[in-house]
Amino acid sequence: MSYARDRIYLDADSHLMELPDFLSAHAEPEIRDRIPEINFDAGARSSESWETAAKTGAHSPEIVAELVALGDDLIAGPKGYFALGAFNKEERRVALDLLGFQQQLVFSTFSGPIAFDPTSDLELRYGATRAHNRAMAEFCSDDPRLIGVALLPLDDPELTLKELDFAISLGLEAMWIPHRPAGGGSPGHNALDPVWARMADANVPFLLHVGGNPLQIKPAWMNTGRPIPTDWIGGGENVRGKDMIALHHAAETFVGTLVLDGVLQRHPNLRGAVVELGAGWVPSLLRRLDLVAQIWKRSEPDLDALKTPPSEAISQQMAFTPYPFEDVGAMIRESNPDLYLFSSDYPHIEGGRNPLGRFASSLEGMPDEILDKFYAQNMADLLGS
Repeated sequence: MSYARDRIYLDADSHLMELPDFLSAHAEPEIRDRIPEINFDAGARSSESWETAAKTGAHSPEIVAELVALGDDLIAGPKGYFALGAFNKEERRVALDLLGFQQQLVFSTFSGPIAFDPTSDLELRYGATRAHNRAMAEFCSDDPRLIGVALLPLDDPELTLKELDFAISLGLEAMWIPHRPAGGGSPGHNALDPVWARMADANVPFLLHVGGNPLQIKPAWMNTGRPIPTDWIGGGENVRGKDMIALHHAAETFVGTLVLDGVLQRHPNLRGAVVELGAGWVPSLLRRLDLVAQIWKRSEPDLDALKTPPSEAISQQMAFTPYPFEDVGAMIRESNPDLYLFSSDYPHIEGGRNPLGRFASSLEGMPDEILDKFYAQNMADLLGS
């Protein structure tokens, strides 16, 4: 048996754990020396003792056998680099058999902040992007269940279009973009319209994901005169309690700006999703954007030009992944069932050791039609399946 059974499950969030040369081994020769190696220490306790894995690119046969023996308890087993299929594509196929998900979006873990770093020069940003996308396509090759997610900075529209076409040519089927201003402008800037049009025409969705913008709130908010707490995996570079207050704020601003600037209206076939940034904030966002569009249309031509309320555009063209500890049933009751996606976050520990069980608890009593939307149909719609 597999962990997931009795219905179709499409997983909107999973990860690979990059080995040190993930980017450098796939970079163009002229940029290779400038591409940083992936730092295992960034994974804190999930990345200890991985010198052997970095050399061999696989778990030992003994460890693979132990992990396979977990069967449908695999998701409750080791996480991070210790998980089956964390960095080896042959192992990942076995892991997906045991998990039982019919499809799975695959994000990288540590590469995004390198390609999205606004302080680095464009050559390095886009060079890291191309290296990542080659490596991601290689990892997801040979198994149509693995939907590789490309990186795509928006800072230079011409370079973005070039990398978008390259990523599509590699067979990557979704684009992870940073949720911050794009090259000093709004994501609704005229210069980016060809990018949105190309994604819409190619039936390739854009994705916002945690890590596409800094995780931490400004240091002053942590200053209490008492010792600053470590994050929950023991370091200081990951998410702490107060960081969670604002973790979604930049994504919420990005989505709201995109809608109010008319991008979704101009490109009705464009699809997008917000992943691993929670979804409890979505119902209030819909209500607020509708009010903003109604009140400010008197003075803002872009808002007056909107033909439908923002909530309708978002419901038709976007989706969001709740955390497993959030009450997705309450979100559906406050908004609608077309907005939310199931995700496991495998093999990250943040996804928990029984995401299906936790989601099932908050969805108890919902009709099968709504369950099918959450677990599969909404992601199929996102991908244009």
